[in-house]
Amino acid sequence: MVTKAFKVALGLAVAVMAPWAVADAPHGLERSVVTTGDVAQGGYQAVVARVTLAPGGSSGRHTHPGDEISYVVSGQAELRVDGQPVQTVEADHAFVVSAGKVHELRNTTDKPVVLIGTYVVKKGQPLATPSP
Repeated sequence: MVTKAFKVALGLAVAVMAPWAVADAPHGLERSVVTTGDVAQGGYQAVVARVTLAPGGSSGRHTHPGDEISYVVSGQAELRVDGQPVQTVEADHAFVVSAGKVHELRNTTDKPVVLIGTYVVKKGQPLATPSP
């Protein structure tokens, strides 16, 4: 039986994922929302997602309307944040990207990268916005 809570959660997931459901969606990126919830800071919510980046894939340059805190479950990738040196991120490590910073995650290996991303973002805004 499909509950009202499930329908609401599904609607939120679709709304959060909408920015990537376009023709210029990143190559090889899959983001699945695990849960969302209000946080103490009014007007913001936490979004927890499982992110998989295929071998050779890229998130594309993008921003978030809040901070990203991600833990790499498996694999290795390059994190490129404008104005900062390229970082190698790998399994059992985490990284933080500040709100509004243009960044990109690139998988330069032949194995998928899996991470758990937590985004503390402004309600009503897309989770991610592509950047040139």
